[in-house]
Amino acid sequence: MSARTATGVCAAAALALLVPACSSDDSKDDKQDKTSELSAQEISDKAKQELLDAKSVHITLAEKGTDAEKDEPAAMDLTLDREGNCTGKLTFAAGGGSADLVKRGDKVWMRPDSAFWRHQVPGGDGAAAAELFKNRYIHGSTSDPLLKGLSEVCDLKKLQKSVDEDSDDDTDKLKKGDVTTVDGTEVVPLTSTEDGKKKTLYVASEGKPYLIRATEKGDGEDKTTTLSDYGEPVPTKTPSAGESVDIAKLQDQLQRT
Repeated sequence: MSARTATGVCAAAALALLVPACSSDDSKDDKQDKTSELSAQEISDKAKQELLDAKSVHITLAEKGTDAEKDEPAAMDLTLDREGNCTGKLTFAAGGGSADLVKRGDKVWMRPDSAFWRHQVPGGDGAAAAELFKNRYIHGSTSDPLLKGLSEVCDLKKLQKSVDEDSDDDTDKLKKGDVTTVDGTEVVPLTSTEDGKKKTLYVASEGKPYLIRATEKGDGEDKTTTLSDYGEPVPTKTPSAGESVDIAKLQDQLQRT
């Protein structure tokens, strides 16, 4: 299983969309105007700051039209916080299956489906593993290499740091569009084009200027990231002992193959 590869690709794909076209200096404007009445630059700055200040957030990522390998996530649905806790699901490209993921502190639970086992473990061994661990979580800690890389996607602090460090100073091409609606929320679209790809940020037009959705299309790619539930706590429920198998049993199985 290429856990580290999977995590790196998944995080990079998300961050490519989550980094707004913001200046490196955060907006200090305390005006109470509706977001839709602000300039594109002001909206972008405020959305960036809300993301940097978030203690938790729910993120979904969907990617289409790429030549991603089977060990690269094509979609994710995660609720994560600044303490590194998370719960959700990763779906891998090219029919590579999916895996439910729960992380609480340094404890990690991963429940792959049968397609994941069959694609990630070669030959008939994948089918054997799928049957042996059917509908159960592999349980271990972040000290285990098999789980550490995969669970790193749960670190909201790391994501926020990347957003802060990678912001683009070239914002003169950012354009503000008319107010529209995304998932029932009125938003202001901010568009830009880079290397033939059109990027659009949808920022809530009233209340907190949260980044609600980000899209990137062009050059054979179609990525959509949606953000919601800013500040909502990550569910604390973890899989029971009866639903779990210690990772040592998985390691023993893999050594026999």
